[in-house]
Amino acid sequence: MNANEHARFQALHQRYLTELTLRGKSPKTIDLYTRCLRQVCDYFETCPDQLSTDQLQQYFMHLVEHRSWSLVKIARNALQSFYQYVLGKPWEYVPIVKAPKVQTLQDVLSLKEVERLISRTRKLSYQVYFLTTYSLGLRLSESLNLTIADVDSHLMRVHVRCGKGKKDRFVPLPLMTLKALRRYWATHRHPDLLFPGWHPPYASVATSGKPRVMARGGVQKAIKQVALDCGIRKHVHIHSLRHSFATHLLENGVNLRSIQTLLGHASPVTTARYTRMTHEAQQNSALMINALVERLQVDWVTQ
Repeated sequence: MNANEHARFQALHQRYLTELTLRGKSPKTIDLYTRCLRQVCDYFETCPDQLSTDQLQQYFMHLVEHRSWSLVKIARNALQSFYQYVLGKPWEYVPIVKAPKVQTLQDVLSLKEVERLISRTRKLSYQVYFLTTYSLGLRLSESLNLTIADVDSHLMRVHVRCGKGKKDRFVPLPLMTLKALRRYWATHRHPDLLFPGWHPPYASVATSGKPRVMARGGVQKAIKQVALDCGIRKHVHIHSLRHSFATHLLENGVNLRSIQTLLGHASPVTTARYTRMTHEAQQNSALMINALVERLQVDWVTQ
């Protein structure tokens, strides 16, 4: 692009950034969408409002052939938003192919495999993290960002804040998990975090000012290595713990509606974001979870 086109692109880029921000998109989504917009412009060396339908189809054909379908979907959503928010054009103006619907089944760990995986973990921080993620049915980032204030030892529940879709929820806290969290916290005594990613005095990330948590890549790499050491040949990652937890609850008689609420899954009912488990269901689920987690025979790492 020449200087004039580059200046026009910067203006369009800023308008897009503003629109995404005003519409409440997350920082991660804004970064992904604006990056996709820049990539398609770099591919053709022209401003995005000058792209023809043929050019866009050519670009998406390139993505389909060389990138994953998840990236194709992100790029499609990014350009769709740009056309609607900035150019004021309906997306039908550019008919782009949709990713094929693929229904995959994730590997489920048995209770004995979960028990073996936690017991064979040779680092207490990861050991407690794996138990917490499993026993609370959390996503990777949800458990990493847990704070001391989130744990209510009186009501025996954990406040999961700003989960997927920026939704909060409460989940029952098994006694075994509470004891493990206290045991691990006593080794680092971070003023806020349960899983800090640094050492005293716990320096903050310079760009965000937020305390460091354990590295996502570290816990993912650790669980894969431990699974390999345990002889578990399934495709294991952190989300496997959450998926296995839900399956074990279902096998132990917890109804699907309660599991949906526990895991924070989206509901087709419009009021689902405001619903919570009934008192009876909450008690039954908490008893089930406690009974389930107490069956784990964990060999704890000595400090």
